[in-house]
Amino acid sequence: MKKILVLLLAIVTISSCDDGDITLESFNFEDQEIQECTDNNLIFKTKNEELLLISLTDEQFDIAFEATPTVDSPRIITISGSNEVIYRKYTGTVSNLTVCATVPVSSPTVLKEWKATGGTISIETNEVLNSSNEVVSHTHNITLLNVNFASTDNSFSFVSYIFGDYKIDVN
Repeated sequence: MKKILVLLLAIVTISSCDDGDITLESFNFEDQEIQECTDNNLIFKTKNEELLLISLTDEQFDIAFEATPTVDSPRIITISGSNEVIYRKYTGTVSNLTVCATVPVSSPTVLKEWKATGGTISIETNEVLNSSNEVVSHTHNITLLNVNFASTDNSFSFVSYIFGDYKIDVN
């Protein structure tokens, strides 16, 4: 009798541990180059059907990527409604044309979207010199700090995620 009770208790315990359809999302754009749209303040990375995008206001974009080295004091941009970080999955391969089109493209379409609900964007700026010791560009190392991404049905977080180096040539 004890064996039957233990067996029933084990079955009830195992079958009652349903965690639903929790999907832990994450992404890895480590080897992807930062791209930009020429007519707005979007910088982004794509990887197959995935997009990681930073959208800043005109003012914040100018502050974030100013041509002055930061020297151990990175510029910090707070993620908010007007300064966004968005991760998307598409139904097909994403390209610069998909992201930067003035008229939205019909394909691929957004399959799922996660928006950052808080955190900061840290930007460290360094000068790039040529052989004559002249500044030819600036490299802006971008890191996302304490960012939580949320969609309608789940979320995921990063304490620190290296977005990458955004290079701007001196005119």
